[in-house]
Amino acid sequence: MKIGLLGLPGSGKTTIFNALTGADVPVGGYGSGKAEPNLAVVTVADERVDRLAEMYRPKKVVYATIEFVDFVGFSEGVARGGGFSPAHMALIRTMDALALVIRNFPSDLEGDPEPLRDLESIETELVLSDLILVEQRLERISEALKKGKKTTELAAEQNLLLRIQERLNENRPLRGMEFSGEEERIISGFQFVSKKPVLVIVNSSETNFGKDRALLEALEERFRTIEFAGTFEMELARLHDDEEAKLFMDDMGISESARSRLTRFAYETLGYISFLTVGPDEVRAWTLRKGERAIDAAGTIHSDLARGFIRAECFSYEELIECGSEKAVKDKGRFRLEGKDYVVRDGDILSIRFSV
Repeated sequence: MKIGLLGLPGSGKTTIFNALTGADVPVGGYGSGKAEPNLAVVTVADERVDRLAEMYRPKKVVYATIEFVDFVGFSEGVARGGGFSPAHMALIRTMDALALVIRNFPSDLEGDPEPLRDLESIETELVLSDLILVEQRLERISEALKKGKKTTELAAEQNLLLRIQERLNENRPLRGMEFSGEEERIISGFQFVSKKPVLVIVNSSETNFGKDRALLEALEERFRTIEFAGTFEMELARLHDDEEAKLFMDDMGISESARSRLTRFAYETLGYISFLTVGPDEVRAWTLRKGERAIDAAGTIHSDLARGFIRAECFSYEELIECGSEKAVKDKGRFRLEGKDYVVRDGDILSIRFSV
């Protein structure tokens, strides 16, 4: 899973990035749109993987991961002004989801916080960047039609993009717009940013953290929202003494690290689950979208498994813990053989039978 951190200058994106990843990137370092984004891959803590590793004693233990990308802060008008380089924008479009960081602390440069206005500004820029992409594509289609290159596929794409253009011109994101399966196929290559899942991170100061319920409720009307005391949690992530860290967390009323809270929040908000594979060689957690099937899980492991899929041997983590061993799972009739259309559930332990 790849999550891109986006926000206006001074929103504290890099502070949040450091809090989530334990990195030590200098904050406030982006002076222009030419700056390279910060990248970090973090492991997803999972007690189930820990327990399975104790049971199987594998040679290797692999946790699921999330890649966080901290993009340069952008100002209003950046889409039309070309503030994002093509390579920069292309990377944003590869993200699975966007985390919009909203400032909720006073700043000498930016003044008092205006979280709702900032959110609206970011959304407008995302919509505008998609509109520019659509306009450019429609121009190329028009030129092709003038040269007599009219095809059924080109006409279908043009009609669809005109519908999309109309919506974007109303400053409405593509998120929530309904598309048929064929239409999804046509637009898949565009990777529209206003169509991507979004979650909001409110970056508060220590003094106002947890004290503005009305703000969070207003933001929740638009997107799933989580609040961090960014600077505090960045410093917390740098502590090596667990007992000292817990004392600071207790003072702030925080029960888990920013990483743990956002990881769980992201899985819930974006509709991801984890399935597991076990054995003496490796115990591993894999990430899958909720509602995806056994054939998708096979492809997540390796394309050959999906290509030659026969059956999925399946039982749940809870059943394994309850029964105590794989043998006991089978003896109690909990061991299942599922076909490619089986919808994988969180905590399923799978072994794919395949033949290529």
